[in-house]
Amino acid sequence: MAKYHYDEAGNMAAYFLISVLAIVLVPLTLTAVASITAKRPEETMKGCQCKPCVERRKQVIAGNQGSIFRPKFTKKMTMLLAGWSIVGFLAYKVRNAESDNKTYNPFEILGISTGVTEKEIKSHFKKLSKLYHPDKVKATVNETVEDIANRFVDITKAYKSQVFIFNLHCNTNLTDEAIRRNYELYGHPDGRQEVSMGIALPSWIIEGKNTIWVLGLYGLLIGAVLPGMVGRWWFGSRGKTKEGVESRTAEGFWKGVEEGSDIGDVIHVFGSAFKYEALDKAAGDLSRVEGEIAKRGREWMKKDVVGGDGEEKVKRAMTLLYAHFLRLDLGSKALEQEQASLLLRTPALLNALLTIASARSWLAPTLGAMRLHAYIAQALVPGEPVLPQAQLPGFDAVTSRPEKHGLLAFVQALEGSGDDRAAEARKALNNWESLEVVDIGFKATIMSIVIGERLVTPSSIVFLLVKLRVTEPNAISPPSPNVDANNAKKNDDIDERFLNSRGEAEELQGDGAGWAHAPFWPGLRKPGWWLVLADDKSNRIVVPPLRITDVPRSDPAKERNYRCYKLQFQAPPNVGLFTWKVYFVSDTMVGEEVCRGISLKIDDVSALNAEEQTPEDEISDPEEDTLAGQMAAMRGGSVKKGAVEESEDESSTDDDADDGGDDSTDSD
Repeated sequence: MAKYHYDEAGNMAAYFLISVLAIVLVPLTLTAVASITAKRPEETMKGCQCKPCVERRKQVIAGNQGSIFRPKFTKKMTMLLAGWSIVGFLAYKVRNAESDNKTYNPFEILGISTGVTEKEIKSHFKKLSKLYHPDKVKATVNETVEDIANRFVDITKAYKSQVFIFNLHCNTNLTDEAIRRNYELYGHPDGRQEVSMGIALPSWIIEGKNTIWVLGLYGLLIGAVLPGMVGRWWFGSRGKTKEGVESRTAEGFWKGVEEGSDIGDVIHVFGSAFKYEALDKAAGDLSRVEGEIAKRGREWMKKDVVGGDGEEKVKRAMTLLYAHFLRLDLGSKALEQEQASLLLRTPALLNALLTIASARSWLAPTLGAMRLHAYIAQALVPGEPVLPQAQLPGFDAVTSRPEKHGLLAFVQALEGSGDDRAAEARKALNNWESLEVVDIGFKATIMSIVIGERLVTPSSIVFLLVKLRVTEPNAISPPSPNVDANNAKKNDDIDERFLNSRGEAEELQGDGAGWAHAPFWPGLRKPGWWLVLADDKSNRIVVPPLRITDVPRSDPAKERNYRCYKLQFQAPPNVGLFTWKVYFVSDTMVGEEVCRGISLKIDDVSALNAEEQTPEDEISDPEEDTLAGQMAAMRGGSVKKGAVEESEDESSTDDDADDGGDDSTDSD
């Protein structure tokens, strides 16, 4: 029977913990090291090449990655270091641990090899007897008399076992029958040995004096820590929306947004979000920043910064936000990090606000929320007239000069006058994205068959198909290459396949868009656009907004110099002509917005002609001689009759029979 004992030294428990920690720590460490050591020069090179943007991207990447010698101590990095510290401590603890489950080996006890002769065994045993006999060894501090006696007993037993093994191989008789029998039956000169099974728990855990502490620890883990973790996960997930914002924040948006809210009202409602959102807070004082804002002659402190209950959290957050709008120097690294954390949180909050406004089908607050993205990205005061050149390096809303001929002419004038800011302004202009709508129209489907723009029936599935590309602002698009009939047919086929696909954007050809020109944004940002179909006469949106990205830059050498995007919705149930507008709003550049009028005519189903109805009939009614037809007939459905064809052999036989009958009649 096996004898169980607890791990006195705790070695087995240490091995178990090392194994579990290694399974978790090794893949996490490899991932962390790969992210630190990976060289990604394209992240700094691809995109706007103006000096402020390049420096900002390098700063962001360095802050996110760190290095091997100066890693960034995030929560993940701290947990990894703590985990490997525990592994190192446990490995140091068990490095000299000896295994208790050893096979009895007399040669190892005597310290000789297995190939020696009996004479050599006896000679070696005599030497060991002279050295370790209890009468010749004196007890010391580290070795008692009992230890000395036990060691000599082990040596004697090992000697007799070796003699038995030697005689066994030589087919000689053994003198010590007891040792021989024990070794043959149990593999040990002392006979049966108890099997020792270790339990990976240190002995102090089950000692009576420590029972209360062990039970207390179990009670704490099972009764407090585990329920707390589950409750935190449960209530944390229930307390947030799918956009990742607090439910109370979404409730404030719902109550604050009104049908006629413009961008000024939207930012006032937006400020209420910081009452409930968890944000990083520095220990810096913002009184100087508040004074700088007041010097600009603004009334924001009265309207937006101070909440209804005078919440300090809202006041602090909105002060940092308006300092960003005015491009003020905070004078503190801690305050700059707090402001960056706040700004990086704004896209999720604005998306939640946009979702609430679009859910109520209100156009004005939907446009306000979409436009506010760009004002925050470019650090410009929302709701105030802004010249496009205020977004160029070296310019702001105060120093910008009015320019009637557009941004391209403004940069050309700077180059002509020898202005020092012209070079960086040109770099920013080269990466500027002005949206160009190549084509836009509705496509309707009936039974998964695209019937085009000619006819849309009530409640049918309709696609708003847009073809887009980007160019430099105020640049004249080069003429498209001549498109012959074959290329036109090829593009139509591609469009139809795209409409029947599940994606909202056509498969991207080549690389996507680079990093946007956003020198004041504290992160890496790619340009994007909001697309919304709306009825501006009634201030209603028809379809919730769609965000589109990676719009290709115009390249006349391409055969398909655009990218398709689609917005799917259900046509109105009533017949009539609907006049709507399609808004394209940039989420990165202020003022980059395109609005196109579009009409959708809903006709009655009876207006479908026979050619458009035939494909539907052929699909719905299979032939009776097919497997699909037989199954439809069994279900009582309608099937088409198959054509009856007679073979030449059957017709000739019938003709011969008829002829033969006539001849016999005539002969009669």
